[in-house]
Amino acid sequence: MLDPQHTILVTGGAGFIGSALVWGLNTRGYERILIADQLDRSDKWRNLVPLRFDDIIAPEALRAALDGDGLSHVRTVLHLGACSSTTETDANYLLHNNTEYTKTLAEWALRHHVRFVYASSAATYGDLEGTLGEDGDLRRLRPLNMYGYSKHLFDLYAERHGYFDRIAGLKYFNIFGPNESHKGDMRSVVNKAFHQIQKTGRVQLFKSHRADFADGQQRRDFLYVKDAVEMTLHVAASPTANGLINVGAGKSHTWIELATAVFDAMDRPRQIEFIDMPESLQSKYQYSTEASIARLRTVGYDAPITPLASAVNDYIRHYLTPDRRLGDHAATTAAVMGAH
Repeated sequence: MLDPQHTILVTGGAGFIGSALVWGLNTRGYERILIADQLDRSDKWRNLVPLRFDDIIAPEALRAALDGDGLSHVRTVLHLGACSSTTETDANYLLHNNTEYTKTLAEWALRHHVRFVYASSAATYGDLEGTLGEDGDLRRLRPLNMYGYSKHLFDLYAERHGYFDRIAGLKYFNIFGPNESHKGDMRSVVNKAFHQIQKTGRVQLFKSHRADFADGQQRRDFLYVKDAVEMTLHVAASPTANGLINVGAGKSHTWIELATAVFDAMDRPRQIEFIDMPESLQSKYQYSTEASIARLRTVGYDAPITPLASAVNDYIRHYLTPDRRLGDHAATTAAVMGAH
């Protein structure tokens, strides 16, 4: 169990999943939270406004604090801080920001007997398709971009040094939901589709370039961020839930199913336009991916997962349409009322 008397460090705590975790902790009565994040020129600072926490520090200040005793009150680290852009091409930056920083934090946590849970990524699976499990040989994975590789490098490092009997790495799949609007091109398709429909009345999806998949029948494992929060905090509170663990719905849906849920939540007629996939993407595109969540269930997570249509409806009606963040009172009240 997480101890409310001890401080929880959330890196990337102003970002999408990080701020959602702070919200999830707040709903459980936790307020002794230290956030580490770099507040840039985006409006991700708005994610913090409804949340309750002790302090926020820059990543550089956190790194300096690791060398002293200023973090002796921290007993849990939820490490979500990273550059999450799959199109970032500065390999040195990603190596420093994603791989090396995670090494530093993990080794500090292990030395001080602090619970350490970090964000790996489904991007580490590379071009694998079908149902993806965590049990394969990590050395055989071939990430398709430098972001995925930067995450994969730490997974390999942790395995090589025997860390996985004491730490947990979460392989997040296609997470969507409130608090992602600052992410620009890295926003979910739900978020992008909502704004496309508002502007044009239609959604654009990629055509299929494989004969065995019709247009729009490509599949992904979409998971609502509120479910991702529940899964993450369950793992954090379970000292024996270690190693790599997929965080997904365990069920894939087509892009047409996703777009349909968006239209329905907006009470708009369904209009989908299929466009050519860029040639640079065609050789790297995955046509069907789904998370195996058997390991997540094995470590005791037995809660039901929000159905896709219900999750999209909650996101659009209670957050995107009124432009609210997690923790905003009106959005929280509406979501609770809508559940009855």
